[in-house]
Amino acid sequence: MDLVLSDDRTSLTTVAPAKLNLCLHVVGRRADGYHLLQSVFVLLDLCDTLSFLPRNDGVIRRVSDLPGVNEEVDLVMRAARLLQREAGTAPGTDPRFAMSAETLGADITIQKTIPMGAGLGGGSSDAATTLLALNQLWNLGFSREQLCTMALTLGADVPFFVFGRDAFVEGVGETLQAVELPRWWYLVLTPPVQVATRAVFAHPELTRNTFPLKISDFS
Repeated sequence: MDLVLSDDRTSLTTVAPAKLNLCLHVVGRRADGYHLLQSVFVLLDLCDTLSFLPRNDGVIRRVSDLPGVNEEVDLVMRAARLLQREAGTAPGTDPRFAMSAETLGADITIQKTIPMGAGLGGGSSDAATTLLALNQLWNLGFSREQLCTMALTLGADVPFFVFGRDAFVEGVGETLQAVELPRWWYLVLTPPVQVATRAVFAHPELTRNTFPLKISDFS
């Protein structure tokens, strides 16, 4: 699947794929409350579409309406502003000419197809796509590994989408090992309800001591 739909060097339109958890084991909990997971994530061809038009005035705007999602909590906006703050430490940047928030900006359009609150990772994928796209448009030169480190501060699923391949996932989402899976068809049913991931992991009846698996155990 070609993730970049158009790129004329002055703007970029790309897709942000959904994902499925083929398994999910919670194997522990850290002192800071984050859960330790094991899972296999697989990318789907169900995608949102995002367009980025760079600005040189430091303004980052979401120019499309996203009902029920305030800009201040939108992961896309948070990802763009995170990368904007990190721009001054971009690889190869001479401190005398460091790029600043006063110059790097973007107009961002989001076309949602992935259902929200369905556990398909749409928001996380949109955030990862934003990091990748603006890193390219702003010519920052961050490596994928550096972007994965930034991504983890936005959410546990975001590094996987920056990684960009089906993966065996461990830790809080930061340990990723690529896996080769057969090309399968999936029927994805999304009932008309939304479930917040935070609420699921906070539930007192959640099993938090599943016996850890090795990647060789996954079939």
